[in-house]
Amino acid sequence: MRPSRGGASPVMIGRDRELRRLVQLAASREPAVAVVAGEPGIGKTRLVQELLDTLPEETVVLVGHAEPGSLSRPYEVLLDAIDGRPEVGDERLAGLSDPARSPVERLHAGLAIVADLVGDAPAVLIFEDLHWADSESAALFERIADQRGPRLLIGTYRPDEVTRRHPVAGLLGRLERRHAVAHVRLDRLTPAQTAAMLAAATGAPAPLRAVTALHHRTGGNPFFLEELLRDLPQGDPETLADQPLPWSLAELLRRQVDDLDPITHRIVEAAAVLGHRVPFDLLAAVSGAGEDELIQVLRDLVTRGVLVESGDDEFLFRHALVREAITDQMLGRQRRRLHEAALDALLAGGASDPAMVAHHARAAGRYDDMLAAARRGTALYLSIGSAYQALQLAEMGLDEAPDDTTLLAGAARAAWLAGLLADALKYGTRWHDAAASTTDRAESLYLLVRLAWESREFARMTELTHEIEALIEELPRGGAQARAMTAIAQSTMLRDEFEATLDWTDRAVALADEFDLPDVRLAALVEKGSALAERPQTAAEGRAILAGLVDEAEKRGDWVLAARALNNLLQEEPEDSPEVLAERLERMRVDAERAGFESLAVAAYFQGRARLAMRAGDLRAAIDALEDGREQDRGYLRHGRWADPHAVFLAGLSLEAGDLDKVEQLVADLEAVPNLPAQSIPGLVFHLAARRGQAARADAALDAYLAEMAKQDWRSGSTAHDLVSAALALGLPPARLSELAEALLGETVWDAFRTLVDAQVAEAYGRHAPALEGYLSIIDAPVLWPAIQGTVRVGAARCLLAADRREEAAAQVAAAEPLLAGWGGWRVAQLDQVRAQLGLAPVDAPDAVTGPGALTPREREVAVLISEGLTNAELARRLYISPKTAAVHVSNILRKLGVSSRTDVASVITARGR
Repeated sequence: MRPSRGGASPVMIGRDRELRRLVQLAASREPAVAVVAGEPGIGKTRLVQELLDTLPEETVVLVGHAEPGSLSRPYEVLLDAIDGRPEVGDERLAGLSDPARSPVERLHAGLAIVADLVGDAPAVLIFEDLHWADSESAALFERIADQRGPRLLIGTYRPDEVTRRHPVAGLLGRLERRHAVAHVRLDRLTPAQTAAMLAAATGAPAPLRAVTALHHRTGGNPFFLEELLRDLPQGDPETLADQPLPWSLAELLRRQVDDLDPITHRIVEAAAVLGHRVPFDLLAAVSGAGEDELIQVLRDLVTRGVLVESGDDEFLFRHALVREAITDQMLGRQRRRLHEAALDALLAGGASDPAMVAHHARAAGRYDDMLAAARRGTALYLSIGSAYQALQLAEMGLDEAPDDTTLLAGAARAAWLAGLLADALKYGTRWHDAAASTTDRAESLYLLVRLAWESREFARMTELTHEIEALIEELPRGGAQARAMTAIAQSTMLRDEFEATLDWTDRAVALADEFDLPDVRLAALVEKGSALAERPQTAAEGRAILAGLVDEAEKRGDWVLAARALNNLLQEEPEDSPEVLAERLERMRVDAERAGFESLAVAAYFQGRARLAMRAGDLRAAIDALEDGREQDRGYLRHGRWADPHAVFLAGLSLEAGDLDKVEQLVADLEAVPNLPAQSIPGLVFHLAARRGQAARADAALDAYLAEMAKQDWRSGSTAHDLVSAALALGLPPARLSELAEALLGETVWDAFRTLVDAQVAEAYGRHAPALEGYLSIIDAPVLWPAIQGTVRVGAARCLLAADRREEAAAQVAAAEPLLAGWGGWRVAQLDQVRAQLGLAPVDAPDAVTGPGALTPREREVAVLISEGLTNAELARRLYISPKTAAVHVSNILRKLGVSSRTDVASVITARGR
C-alpha cells in the first residue's frame, strides 16, 4: 500500500505487485508496452496515477483518454493528451483531421507531434480506455509501440466491452505478435483487502461484520467501495451494512437497466428480489415467464453484463449493488408479493436451502416459517463449515425469538468459529443464562471457557472451570458428565496444567468407553495428546495419540477436532520429514476450512508455513509466509485476540535477519495490544537491545522478563537459546548469564536445547572442552532446525580453534555453510568471524575471478533477482547483505556476463537458462 491523494481511502490497496511491475518497466529506460485490463471501477486509472507519482521530474508524461463516442472522432486520445499544450500549434492540430491528407500522412503528423513533445527524454505515454478508442488512435498506439527510446507505453481497457468491431481488438492481437507486452490484469479486492481499505479510510481496524457486509455489497470493486466509504459518517463502520446507496452511485447503477423493455424489466426486478443467487426455475415461478421467453431475456441480460451465469441454471448480478439499486426503486408491496411467491415456490418444491426460505419468509412477514428455517439452517451451515452464514441465520431467528437456546447455542458456536469473539461471548453468555437444563448449561460453559482463553481473560477462565466442576455431580452419568470432564481437561491443558489434564481426560475417556461415546472419547484424547506432546519425556506418546485420532475425527465429520489435532501435531514434530509436515499442514487447513474455523485456517496455517520454511533453512520464505498471513489478517478488528497474531513470530524472525528497525516497529505495535502474554514484549525488547548494544535498556527488559517467567511453568528451548545468544552478544556478566540460563531451562525444554544452552554458557566461561563436547553431541539433533544446527557447528569450530585444531574447525565451518546458506543476521555474522580466523573470505563475499565466465551459485541467484528489476537496496534486503556488498555483486555479474547495463541481464539469463 502507498499513500495517494484521491478517494476515500488515503492508500491504494491490493495493487502493490502491479505497481512494482509498472515502476520497473518505467525505470528500465528501454522501450516497453504494458496493457492494464479490468472491469469498470477496478482501479486502472488510480494505478496509473500512482505510477506517475513515482516518476522522476525529467520524465515526459502524456495522458490521453478516450470517451464514449470516440470511435467517430479521429485521434481523440492524442488530442486529449495534448490539449492545452501551447507548443502544439493550431496548424499541426489541423493536420490531424485535414481530409485533404491521406490517413498515412495524418498518422505521421500525430507521430511527429509525439516525437517533438518527447524528444530523447524518458517518457511514459498513457492511452486510457482503449475500448472506446477510434481506429486512428489505435494505429497511433501501435506505431508508438514500434519506436525505440526510453519510453513506457501503457494502454488501459475493459475486456468485457471489447468486441471484434472495436479497433482495440485487432490492436491487441497485433501487439502480441510483434512485441513483448506486459499484461496487468486487475481483479476485485479480496475480503482481506476490503478490510485494509476500510481500516485505511476510517483510521481504525475494521470489524469483520462491516468488512463482510461491505465486500458482499460491492463484490470487492474499489470504485463502489470508495463511493460507499465517501459518505460514511464518523462513527460506527457497522452502518455500512444498511447505509443507503449514494444518489449518484444509485443513478449510475440503474442506467444499466433503464432502457429495458417492460417484460425484461419485470424479470430483472424479480431476479433482484430473489437475492444473491437466482435459480432459473425459481425465477420462472416468480416472474410467470415461460422457459423460452426466460432464456431469451436472461441471454440478453448476460450479454449486457447485468447478470452472469454462475452455475447450472443459476445466475447472479455481476455487481451486487445493481441488484440493490433496482430493489430500492420498487414499491414495498411489490417486493413483498414477490418474496411471498418465492417462499411458496420454495416450500412447494421441498426447499433444500433454508437460508433462501428464511430470507423470503422474513421479507413476506411469515415468521413461523422463518424461525423453522433459521433453526434448520443454523445446524446445516455449522455442519458444512459455513460459520458466518450459520451466524446470520441464527441472528435472523433471534430477532424474533431472543431466548431460543437452540439459536443462541448455534450463534455462539458460529461466531467463535468465524473469529467473532465479542459476538461469541455475547451469545454464549445469553445461552448460559437462558439454559433450562444442567446439561445445556454445562455445554455453554464448555464454549465459554474456550472463549475466555482466546480473549486472554484467564481469571474468568478459572472461574468458569470451577463452575463446571461444581456441576459434574448434578449431571446425569454418561455423556453429559464426560463432556464436562473434557471441558475441564481443555481448560487445564490451555493453562499448561498438564497433570490435571491427564487426570480429567482419563476420567472422560473411561466414561466414554463405558457408554460407547466415540465423539466424547475423541474430544478427550485431543486434550490428552496435546498435553503429553508438550513435554519432551512424553512427546512421542502424545504425538501418537494425536496422529491416531485424526483419521477417525475426519471420518466422523468432526473437522474442528481433526484440525486442532493436526495443528497441535505441527507445533513440535522434529522427527518427521518436510514432506510429511507439509502434507499435514495442508490437511489441517482443509479441515479447518471445512469447519469454518477461521483462526486455524488463516493465522495457524501461515505460521505453519513459516515453521516449515525454517526447517528448510529458508529465512526469506519464513518471513514471506508470515507477511502473507499478515496480509490476510491486517485491517481486522479482533476482540481479545491479537490484532496481528503474527507479530511476535515475525519480530523473532526479523531479529534473526538483523532487521532491527522492523523489530522496533513491531514491538511498538505490540505494546498497544491488550492482554498480550506478559513475557512477550520484555523478551523481544531484551533481545533487540542486546543486538543494538543498549546495555541499560537490555538490563531493565531482562529484569521484567525474568519476573514474568517466574510465574510460568512452560519454557521454550528455542527462546532460551535465542536469549542466551543475545546475552552473549551484549557481553552480559557471567553471573547474570547463568541466572538467565537457569530461569530459561525447565522440564518442558528439549534435551538438545538444554545441551546447547549449557554449551554456550560453558564457552562464555572459557571452558572450551565441555562446550565442544556439548556442541558435538547435538550436531544432528532433529529438534534443532538447520540454522541452529549451523550455529552449533560454528560454536564447535570456535572451541576447536581455541584448542588450535584448525583442520577440524575448518571442517565444521564447511558443514555449517550449507545449513546457513538461506539464512542471515547474527548467525551468518558468527560464521564469517570464524571464517576470518581461519583466513577465509566471508560467506557472501563476491567471487574474486574477473572477466566473462560462469557465475557462481550465489551470483546466479543475484543475477535472477537483477533480471526481475530489484535495486541494490532491495537485493540487500532480500539476501541479507549490505548494499555495498550488493553493489559489488552486481558489478562483478555485469562484468562476467559481458554486459554494461542491468537491463541486459534478463536477456542473458533467458538465453543461458536460469
